[in-house]
Amino acid sequence: MSDNYTTAFTVDRNPEEVFAAIGNVRDWWSGEIDGETDRLGGEFRYRYRDFHDSTQKITEWVPGRRIVWHVTDAHLSFVDNTGEWKGTDIVFDLTGVDDGTEVRFTHIGLVPQGECYDACSDGWSRFINGNLRGYITTGEVQPSPFES
Repeated sequence: MSDNYTTAFTVDRNPEEVFAAIGNVRDWWSGEIDGETDRLGGEFRYRYRDFHDSTQKITEWVPGRRIVWHVTDAHLSFVDNTGEWKGTDIVFDLTGVDDGTEVRFTHIGLVPQGECYDACSDGWSRFINGNLRGYITTGEVQPSPFES
């Protein structure tokens, strides 16, 4: 069993709809996003205040099935190892099921031994199980889960 952070949920949408929603990162991952988020080879930079600044390159793009972002650069100001995310992979695996699509999210390299694990796994839980799930099911842009 892997120690990498992973979470999953099922929505009543088909894999193609879910895939398109994940690629529309600006509508569910709150913060500043610059670059291309919806094609193989696309690169984008994500920033949230002075806490998080990372660059992702899309290394896998299999419509309706899988998206992988490779973190090429990262700076997390709230931990001593500010580059902890650099070289990790963020993976979205989609599986069609009877009642819709299962979304399995894994951040390969985000492990319990890492300094960021508690804060980052909490953040991913809010974004994936909250914002992404909400965006997929409603089609509405999701607000930051960290601000009231």
